[in-house]
Amino acid sequence: MAYQNMGEGALNYTPCRYGKSKLLFRGPQKDLDEPYVAFLGGTETYGKYVEVPFADLVEAGAGVETVNLGCVNAGVDVFLSDETVLDICKHSKMTVLQISGAQNMSNRFYAVHQRRNDRFLRASTLLRTIYREVDFTDFNFTRHLLQTLAHVSDEKFFMVRQELRDAWVARMRTMAMKLHGDVMLLWISDHSPDDGAACDAIGVDPLFVNREMIEEIRPLVKDVVEVVATHDEIAQGYDLMVYSDLDAPAAREMLGPVVHSRAAEALQDALAPYV
Repeated sequence: MAYQNMGEGALNYTPCRYGKSKLLFRGPQKDLDEPYVAFLGGTETYGKYVEVPFADLVEAGAGVETVNLGCVNAGVDVFLSDETVLDICKHSKMTVLQISGAQNMSNRFYAVHQRRNDRFLRASTLLRTIYREVDFTDFNFTRHLLQTLAHVSDEKFFMVRQELRDAWVARMRTMAMKLHGDVMLLWISDHSPDDGAACDAIGVDPLFVNREMIEEIRPLVKDVVEVVATHDEIAQGYDLMVYSDLDAPAAREMLGPVVHSRAAEALQDALAPYV
């Protein structure tokens, strides 16, 4: 069943806040006095254009309350800087953390907005020195910045990409330690972390994250769940998403509800020993 022409705002995300957090999460707001599983992540965890995201599907299938703390375009930084979010996760039975890309976090080369991690704020002196030919006032978003840097010089961009990967591993280690290891990682993408070419490219999320990086974090978490979507699953899901005509290009970048169903099934099996 297709919903493309239901008009803007057809899908009500019932946004809500928890405690002192300034972040808006997908509702409805949950009762944190009952046992729950927390879900942290970016756009897919939030479930943009998806009527029933995988967090809700897990709740229905596993019979345990879930709290969706996904944020559109979020990197790890947005959660590490939010004490309310960290406290909610610390009191959960388990935290499922979607593996996000390495581009949307502050690092030695550039800084991002504290809450809107896809927003580029400023380049460091180091990056300006390496890329003297680039005018950094032209950029508002991290992906546009990286596309330009890659185009200017493959050799220089190798250093940038490696810095982002190192920063990602360090930040994920910090997250795992803050949550005392009660974390389950979720890889959800159209490619495997073993696909070197896809992991090196400025393509779909999680940008630049590969198998080697995940294996560095694996000893610090309870489990790593991997869901690699097929082309057919994404295409089928596109017809089931809820979006306006204006949002159609953005919706085409989402994995869709068929993949969310697969993720929910995999997560239910992985969570069973803990809930």
